[in-house]
Amino acid sequence: MIQHFLDYIAIERKYSPRTVEAYRDDLRDFCAFLSWAPEEYNPDDVDETDVKEWMLDLLEKQHQSPRSVKRKLSALRSFYKFLLRQGKVKKDITARVLPPKADKPLPVFFREEEMEAALQQGKNEGVSELVNEGNSLRDDLIISMLYQTGMRQAELLGLTDADIDLQQGQIRIFGKRRKERIVPIGDSLVAQIREYQTIRDEGMSELGKERQFFPGLTKYTLYKIVRTRMGEVSTLKKHSPHVLRHTFATAMLDNGADIRTIQTLLGHASLSTTQVYTHTTFEQIKRVYMATHPRAKGKRKGEN
Repeated sequence: MIQHFLDYIAIERKYSPRTVEAYRDDLRDFCAFLSWAPEEYNPDDVDETDVKEWMLDLLEKQHQSPRSVKRKLSALRSFYKFLLRQGKVKKDITARVLPPKADKPLPVFFREEEMEAALQQGKNEGVSELVNEGNSLRDDLIISMLYQTGMRQAELLGLTDADIDLQQGQIRIFGKRRKERIVPIGDSLVAQIREYQTIRDEGMSELGKERQFFPGLTKYTLYKIVRTRMGEVSTLKKHSPHVLRHTFATAMLDNGADIRTIQTLLGHASLSTTQVYTHTTFEQIKRVYMATHPRAKGKRKGEN
């Protein structure tokens, strides 16, 4: 039966050889759990409980990731859909089996010293020409804004002069589905904005409040600015505006901000979305503990 299924997905469904091989290995794994050879597989002697126990064995005894177990269950489900169409079984024993929740990857973020280096870098460039000075100020401000407000890439690109209130020290941000939130900004960022606007507006006759705060800035240019600046100070593989958003949230949490405040500042509709940052901080704590506590890895040599 299993070989017929593999032939079907290879010849009729035209699955790639690698995919067929993966399905074959997953089904053989299930057979091995049942102490059968693949050619001995008998669907009449298998039920839903066997599938659940197999998944439990994969997770707890073989220590496979939820993502791998979910993939194996998917292979078994495809096999049973094939058996149903062929009339070999009367019901799909995998239909009511829920896959394990896949681990969500923890958000990556820049370290505080990397951010300080990136923000200091623009000050040390020493540009003189007005156009270069304007670009340098703009790039500095982009890094600062993303880091100090946690706004999304699209939110920054959609920012207008009317959204920024320097007197009150706050920025109005329109998030997903045009949901509005207000984010406070500090004096240093206010000063940066004023300096940027002065250079930007020189020689301009019309200064409409509703225009783009960063005129002509595109998604590609924004990404390039962040990638270039952060790539020079960080060893992370990923350098994007969204990593700066993660960095903002992690820095806030590390410095004592409560999770609901961070949720509001990020514009998250659900608190569970924000809580991923608590796991990031816990991982930091765990690494430091394991590296520094004398009993973290067991007794030291010479102890009784």
